[in-house]
Amino acid sequence: MKKTPLLLSFLMSAFLSANAQQGDWHLIKDRITTPWAEKVDPKAPLPEYPRPQMVRGNWQNLNGLWNYAIVPKATTGPAKYDGKILVPFAVESALSGVGKTVGKDSMLWYKTTISLNKTLKGKEVLLHFGAADWRTEVFVNGKSAGIHEGGFDPFTFNITPYLKGGAKQEITVSVWDPTDDGPQPRGKQVKKPEGIWYTPVTGIWQTVWLEGVAKTHIDATKQTPDIDNHTLSVSAEVSNSQPGDKLKISAWNGKTLVAQKTIDAGETAVLDIKDQHLWSTTDPFLYDLKVAIVRGGKAVDEIGSYFAMRKISLGADANGIQRMLLNNKFVFQYGPLDQGWWPDGLYTPPTYEAMSYDIDKLKAMGFNMIRKHIKVEPARYYTYCDKTGMLLWQDMPSGDLGNHWENRPGVLDRATDQQRTPESEGYYRKEWNAIINSLYNYPCIVVWTPFNEAWGQFKTVEITEWTKKKDPSRLVNSASGGNYYDTGDMVDLHNYPQPAMPRPEIFGKTKAVVLGEFGGLGWPVEGHNWQNNKNWGYQTFKNGDDLFKRYSSFTDRLEELIKVGLSAAVYTQTTDVEGEVNGFMTYDRKMIKMPVELLQKANSKLYNEALVK
Repeated sequence: MKKTPLLLSFLMSAFLSANAQQGDWHLIKDRITTPWAEKVDPKAPLPEYPRPQMVRGNWQNLNGLWNYAIVPKATTGPAKYDGKILVPFAVESALSGVGKTVGKDSMLWYKTTISLNKTLKGKEVLLHFGAADWRTEVFVNGKSAGIHEGGFDPFTFNITPYLKGGAKQEITVSVWDPTDDGPQPRGKQVKKPEGIWYTPVTGIWQTVWLEGVAKTHIDATKQTPDIDNHTLSVSAEVSNSQPGDKLKISAWNGKTLVAQKTIDAGETAVLDIKDQHLWSTTDPFLYDLKVAIVRGGKAVDEIGSYFAMRKISLGADANGIQRMLLNNKFVFQYGPLDQGWWPDGLYTPPTYEAMSYDIDKLKAMGFNMIRKHIKVEPARYYTYCDKTGMLLWQDMPSGDLGNHWENRPGVLDRATDQQRTPESEGYYRKEWNAIINSLYNYPCIVVWTPFNEAWGQFKTVEITEWTKKKDPSRLVNSASGGNYYDTGDMVDLHNYPQPAMPRPEIFGKTKAVVLGEFGGLGWPVEGHNWQNNKNWGYQTFKNGDDLFKRYSSFTDRLEELIKVGLSAAVYTQTTDVEGEVNGFMTYDRKMIKMPVELLQKANSKLYNEALVK
């Protein structure tokens, strides 16, 4: 059939329209990238449902290309936009398609026009942000819907009052982030990256999405297992509850109903979990959970979730040394320090496959724990740890540094608490509270760490005791690597490169003794480095054979330390990160520096139950 000029014009127009969005974005390739960077679809980046602990079906993913502008901080808004940015990748990242820094004197603006899904019509519409760093204000159709301060916790605005007739809606977002020029928690970001400090992360860095809910709906749930009494306690925060509203809570093993209770909204249900199937690192069994608001016999709102029956605690061994117990039994906890950074996405993994790759490889290497270092991950990361049986220690991101660090336990005078301003203290307390709330239901998390190496450490006893009171179901590592106070559940030494531990007969009678950081063996692999010089490790090697020989000597030493009282150890680290070349994997994840099967063999001997009585 002969194509007419009109038909050709139509086909060309359709082709250009379909490819216009992709043509507005390209991956910046001035740095190394992971294998998954090329798999990122600018039309649908990170398309997975973002909140596995609280699932509803009526949602809309807003990730994709938005307009962006960087303007002086004093400006009320941009006169025009600079181009396109791929949400949810930070503006400094290669995957954002921008790769620019912002800084304390500028403001980052986003703008997009969306079409609401028809399923959202007639519902309360919630706008969710997984995370945005740091001070975020959201406008819907020109009106401010709310302000959030915090770089690591999810936040939500009900935008129903700001919606206009029709499907098309305009969303504008402004973000200001002073990085290390401000007193806010900011983790390892600095305006001048070097050594152990990395590239700034500004703006939206987790999924943005809409959800349609009833006017009366569940905002959050809290699930606490008690394996000694075979029970699960469940409560829920409910918006706009009405007199007579009930909560129907049910636990499931597949399609089999395990337990069910109906309570008044605002109360706590205690479910009896008979014949409980315990969650462990070798058998990570998860139950399903359903929570519904019932009015007049009908469900007004319902969410799907999950839980695990597991317990983390301390208990004395035969020599009276406190040990970390999982389900009332000693399990040595061993894993890497994990920064959670990506050369192409910075804070944000390029794809869900990339994120799960790190965890899968660590499991294959024989690790049963990860210390999530000075960063919080997207919700799906924790769910994947839940599913694979990976224990997790969660650090609070640091900020407002300046006090003196003493890494030796029992030494007087050198350690100091930071004298934070009321504003600085307020930022820390608000965000630490929000982080614990958002992560509370993930069974993989077994330890909270409020402070690391004295970075902004303040009022240590007060913060530790507050954390323990807020969550009595987990252990608290009050000060990883110092400064040490008589509080919390463990004494945590950092020692590089070889393993060491505080004397258990002195420190282990009341607290678990752990090695919170060691190792850091470096190998800068040509072609896989973030930078050409100033790469470093605590000890440097030129090949994998010599690297593994040294590493295996460390695991031999750990075996000896476990016998006398060591409960856990953290090796630095999962991957190289920027100038640090001390990872099991290169920063681009394209090379594993030591054979996985040899690592697994060296690590597996540390879980021998005969080591401890």
